[in-house]
Amino acid sequence: MTACSETSRLLDEPLAGTAPVATSWIVVEQPGPWGRKALTQSHLDPVLGAALDTAASAHGARVALVRWPGRHPDAGQVSRRVWVASTRPGASWLLGGRVDDVADLGALAWSGLERGDREWVRVSLPVLHPEAEPLLLVCTNGRRDVCCANFGRPLAGSLRGRFPGRVWETTHLGGHRFAPTAALLPHGTLYGRLEPEAAASLVEQARLGRHVADGYRGRSTFSRAGQAAEAAVRKAVGVDGLDDLDIEADGPLDSHPDLWRVVVVHRDGRRWHVDVRARPLEPARPESCGAAAVRPLAYLADPPIMQG
Repeated sequence: MTACSETSRLLDEPLAGTAPVATSWIVVEQPGPWGRKALTQSHLDPVLGAALDTAASAHGARVALVRWPGRHPDAGQVSRRVWVASTRPGASWLLGGRVDDVADLGALAWSGLERGDREWVRVSLPVLHPEAEPLLLVCTNGRRDVCCANFGRPLAGSLRGRFPGRVWETTHLGGHRFAPTAALLPHGTLYGRLEPEAAASLVEQARLGRHVADGYRGRSTFSRAGQAAEAAVRKAVGVDGLDDLDIEADGPLDSHPDLWRVVVVHRDGRRWHVDVRARPLEPARPESCGAAAVRPLAYLADPPIMQG
């Protein structure tokens, strides 16, 4: 059986517009084994995991469980690392700390997080403090897809000594067929088909506020169509600041529900409109190893048109 990631690579499947959509992220250290649905199939209390997932979904957030790359002992550990990130361009932030009881996350100010209100989140969880260093999460959950384990674990392991405490294995980032995949926080930029040096560059350039184009799937802040449009502007104009671009308008046209008109704005005032078309890809291919072949929906951006 051909691995789903190998098939996707051979078909040169586009990466832009494939990132999960979330304006904020909650990251919880959970060592030990993970099941396919890790929030309820791990050594985390499944009731708590389900509650976190429900609250996150209601507020446009995403919960990720993480563990230190390598072996995964979990006996006797009580204190856990947690991070909370807001991904909005020009207003992204990362808070980190430790909780003695993961149930303390029940006090998180979800409404404040949804608005990107860092101080309200800090007040609700005083153990959290601002962190300047970016965080790289590499998907390694083999229970969801063997490609994530086969390619993600070696990638995370190769980086753990280079960026101590800043690279973690994570449960699920979507897009198994793009393995190895990673998310960079606090900006919420997602990547696929990563090689070790390219992954290291993500962290190094993020420290400088710079965007890396290779392997870019999109920024989770935006819709799938918005991700494709932002990536198209970056490529066409050579925009390399992480927070240079934002989405001003994004929605399907009434007369063409498979066509989006997206307005991308630069912080220097420049604007572009980008038409993005949703198209099923040919030929059919598995989205995950062992799954039936399907025609995945791709968001394909037309060349950006500068306004004014």
